[in-house]
Amino acid sequence: MINFTVGPVQSNEDVLKIGAQQVPYFRTAEFSAIMLENEKLVKKFAKAKDDARVVFITGSGTASMEAAIMNLFNQQTDKLLVINGGSFGQRFVDICKIHELNYTEIALNLGENITPEILAQYDGQGYTGLLVNIHETSTGVRYNLDAISAFCQKNHIFLLVDAISSFLADEIDMANSQIGALITGSQKALACPPGISLIVLAKEGLDRINCNKIKSLYFDLKPALKDGERGQTPFTPAVSILLQINARLKQIKHDGGIEKEIARVARLANYFREKVKALPFELITNSMSNAVTTLSPKNCSAYDIFLTLKNEYNIWVCPNGGKLKDQLFRVGHIGNLTEADYDKLIDAMNDMDKRGLL
Repeated sequence: MINFTVGPVQSNEDVLKIGAQQVPYFRTAEFSAIMLENEKLVKKFAKAKDDARVVFITGSGTASMEAAIMNLFNQQTDKLLVINGGSFGQRFVDICKIHELNYTEIALNLGENITPEILAQYDGQGYTGLLVNIHETSTGVRYNLDAISAFCQKNHIFLLVDAISSFLADEIDMANSQIGALITGSQKALACPPGISLIVLAKEGLDRINCNKIKSLYFDLKPALKDGERGQTPFTPAVSILLQINARLKQIKHDGGIEKEIARVARLANYFREKVKALPFELITNSMSNAVTTLSPKNCSAYDIFLTLKNEYNIWVCPNGGKLKDQLFRVGHIGNLTEADYDKLIDAMNDMDKRGLL
């Protein structure tokens, strides 16, 4: 199988070899050194300031979404804006609702980007936080971070960015954009197995956590930050995945750093987008992340395309669920992929087209 989904994605051989080894004991100086190196490299690639911190949570990206909201905001003092243009924006809305936070939802249409004009409607209304999935993975839209950041700075709003599928695929500068907290996950462009999510916290985020009291054992970030000072975690982490993350981060550094990695992903995305133009698909947005291309078939069900590619061509693309199930499918550009892999996907799609399946 060739995996063109948006996560879990294909890992390289060095990462796979680590996963095949026995899991080592982790309460050691050696493991602590690896974790401290992980934190240093993640901060470097996120372009965070030196006083930022990174928390590694054994849990999916949603675990870090919820942990971040629980630790950074509270019912008494916060008034939040949530950008919702798809499944993952809705997830932020659902978490805010569960924790009974005061929030306003900015609902966007399918494929719509956020604009300064939309945001201007909320100027000067006392909002203290803004939550955004900067790449709404369900639709493929990459939101206008410059506009969001400018709005937040103008209104003195804390900015929480879910960059789970965008980190290492698109340019993100935490310090320049004044992002207070950034979330990502192991199974996206980090190209490791799922199971670890990361929260990068600027000083403003750390200050909020230290002033906030939450009722949670596992999701209280204060012990995680304290233990992280010595390269440890409060509870048993997914040790092998953290070792795989270390190998992957060092590989990116060795191969030229974050700029080279983003350029590699962009090159694959552009290669596929040029090749797929001849097929009967439509793009639903002009604001795409390098991480994924979202396609809408003109003549058939998107889910049927997913099934046919999987069952007859040994290729995985990324389906959608719910009301978008038959409308959209997605082709990822993150993970251990090459132009030759995309040639095989295009050949399969061309064959489907000749068979009248598109």
